[in-house]
Amino acid sequence: MKIAILAPVAWRTPPVHYGPWEQMASNLTEGLVAAGQDVTLFATADSLTAGKLAAICEKGYATDPDADAKVTECMHISYLMEQARDFDIIHNHFDFLPLTWSRLVKTPMVTTIHGFSSEKILPVYQRYNDVCHYVAISHANRHPTLHYKATIYNGIHTADFPYLATPPDDYLLFYGRIHPHKGAWEAIQIALQTGRQLIMAGIIQDEAYYREKVQPYIDQEQIRFIGAVGGHQRSTLLGGASALLHPISFEEPFGLSVAEAMLCGTPVIAFNRGSMPELILDGQTGFLTHDVAEAAARVADIPLISRHACHVHAMANFSQEKMTQAYLYLYQQL
Repeated sequence: MKIAILAPVAWRTPPVHYGPWEQMASNLTEGLVAAGQDVTLFATADSLTAGKLAAICEKGYATDPDADAKVTECMHISYLMEQARDFDIIHNHFDFLPLTWSRLVKTPMVTTIHGFSSEKILPVYQRYNDVCHYVAISHANRHPTLHYKATIYNGIHTADFPYLATPPDDYLLFYGRIHPHKGAWEAIQIALQTGRQLIMAGIIQDEAYYREKVQPYIDQEQIRFIGAVGGHQRSTLLGGASALLHPISFEEPFGLSVAEAMLCGTPVIAFNRGSMPELILDGQTGFLTHDVAEAAARVADIPLISRHACHVHAMANFSQEKMTQAYLYLYQQL
């Protein structure tokens, strides 16, 4: 089977630090190659893959101040679609824009919907309900007006997140975008209420929010901000924490850091929104809470969680291999 994977082009695939959609496009590509498939990854020219790489854009527009995002996206998508006849399956990780080509090419197009940036994009998905094959990354993120072929959880390259039976340190961790949706301020309040050290890692996506809600608390002692973290440092940070704090304020479609933390054996204290009940077994791999006070109270219960149970749960449900096999089954149906 000849498969084309269309990755986003905001960042390199896989990303250096931030870029969850690029990361999932990479994980699936490498999983398919390992499973013996003929895979071409359409991504930026500086991307890395064991498959074939096809690129018309030199690097991600988020890292290139001279790049125009719309021009880059237009060139990238059309570069694949002009070669559509060469593939048995096109797998779109690029959101809604490639759907507009779906009636113009004969190759079946699978689209993994990584989330909805706005209700305004739904008419595009709705228009192509009859010809496109949609995959949700959680049951929570399914929209009632769309026709789905499957729900397939994101899969992680588990070797990148080794299990630690005993964390070497005793800090709480916030790992995510510095943005109101991700709950950076709430994580700080949980740490302050419990007297625990909090390490914060991630890109600053909302500068005003960072200045007003986060920066005033950073003393680099109890509340430490270390910026964006990727590569091996990511797993070291996740595995070294006593718990990951994930106090989100939106209906999160998945939550990669949650699954990655559990792979390392680190329990997660999250607000019970979006996909969190699908990722976290309440009382077994972490705690589902509703506000800062409840989350802070649960910090004292972290020792009750078996780190091995966290690891086993994540391995069974969120591995690259399981995701790859689920997508291969879907491709074969098409």
